[in-house]
Amino acid sequence: MNIVKRSNFYPSTSFFDDFFTRDLFDWSGWTNSDQVVPRANVLERDNEFLVEVAAPGYNKEDFHVELENDMLTVQVEISNSEETEGIRYTRREFSYHTFKRAFYLPKTAEAENIQGAYENGILTVTIPKKEEARKKPVRTISIS
Repeated sequence: MNIVKRSNFYPSTSFFDDFFTRDLFDWSGWTNSDQVVPRANVLERDNEFLVEVAAPGYNKEDFHVELENDMLTVQVEISNSEETEGIRYTRREFSYHTFKRAFYLPKTAEAENIQGAYENGILTVTIPKKEEARKKPVRTISIS
């Protein structure tokens, strides 16, 4: 009887499939094909913060953005399970997309006036700064 190591030609998507064959601390290649987390940018300007989430292919109605205890959460959950009369499926793979990103707001953020916009595949959440945190213009002081 020969002992053959499992081939890595077909990537595994199960945690348990890779548990005994991977290094304990190296999970860099482990992915779940059903879970896609979009990339995000956080920008700070003089008067506001911007959170940009790259999520093309969605509608603005798909996003659920909420603020709870200084944590801004952006979430999408879409399930495409349309029923069509008169069609028999031999095989049907459901489409289900979901992601959730959370960001802590700094104490200088003005939570009451947060606004969001979705354009060209980018969700932009604008968070204004409190008045005391805004950058003051340079003032020239005259010397007498």
